[in-house]
Amino acid sequence: MTVTEETGAREEAPREAAEAPREMSMQQAINAALRTVLAEDPRTLVFGEDVGRLGGVFRVTDGLQAEFGPDRVFDTPLAESAIAGMAVGLAMNGWRPIPELQFDGFAYPAVDQIVNQIARMNYRSRGALPMPVTLRLPSFGGIQAPEHHGESLEALFAHVPGLKVAAPADPAEAYRLLVQSVRCDDPVVYLEPKARYWDRRPVDLRAAAADDTPVGRSRVVRPGRHATLVAWGAMVHRCLQAAELAAEDGVELEVLDLRWLKPIDAEGLAASAARTRRVVVVHEAPLTAGLGAEVSALVTERAFGELAAPVERVAGFDVPYPAGPLEPQYLPTADRILFAVQRTLEYRRR
Repeated sequence: MTVTEETGAREEAPREAAEAPREMSMQQAINAALRTVLAEDPRTLVFGEDVGRLGGVFRVTDGLQAEFGPDRVFDTPLAESAIAGMAVGLAMNGWRPIPELQFDGFAYPAVDQIVNQIARMNYRSRGALPMPVTLRLPSFGGIQAPEHHGESLEALFAHVPGLKVAAPADPAEAYRLLVQSVRCDDPVVYLEPKARYWDRRPVDLRAAAADDTPVGRSRVVRPGRHATLVAWGAMVHRCLQAAELAAEDGVELEVLDLRWLKPIDAEGLAASAARTRRVVVVHEAPLTAGLGAEVSALVTERAFGELAAPVERVAGFDVPYPAGPLEPQYLPTADRILFAVQRTLEYRRR
């Protein structure tokens, strides 16, 4: 459905939401989600570096400026702090901005605005100035890009009170979570896994647009009984690969897509841990103080009596995110995940 600026009345839904399920890449699904929210609310704006006529470095915003005009989809200077600051001012004046920072490693100059303004303004104003900002951030690795073009910053943003953090794992989730993020009145950091932009899956846009699953819910992508693999973003696909290999040896691994990294679905984690009694958390960021530590703590707090082994973590190494050909040596592999599964399956209390 769409909302008119004058009356707020509901009108016919955007054409994407009326289509039958079709195969789409994650890039196309995000583009469709942006088209949906732009058509739904005239206060919604998309802006960032090269997102206008070029359509973004990954062509995620392709065609949006032609359809909605340069007043609603527009380019900005190459200044990430200015992009974030612009979003603050627009949100304070009743707009729903969707800024894009071109690569995750470019977010550091904008952290001051994100942490001190976007995350705090609603709290600081006692609710008078909500911040319905959805910050799109092409994230994580897997494309062997140059330095600063691949990072895993979820723990940084999840630690900041006032921010919500989402990370889709496939095209349907990308559409669903982005529409949900934009409709939310709280600021959301939306982490798009660059390595999965070209992943193609069937997507039912109508069902995804109508999905009313509350913010902060995880989902079981693959059921299992011997151990749970918890992941988000591109690592969900890696865990599914590991689960396929484990199944050849009769080991049934449950794969839990966290989806929301803030708030985290503690109940969903505990329920999966109770079913399988063993948990392995997988993420791309360095191990030390990564979000996997928070997930491990939640599992231990909520399901300690159900666990047959300590929670295992498989993560990147405690080094700067490597560029180019070194990246495959850094990212968690299916083998590393399966070794962690083997350790937890062989664990015996002394």
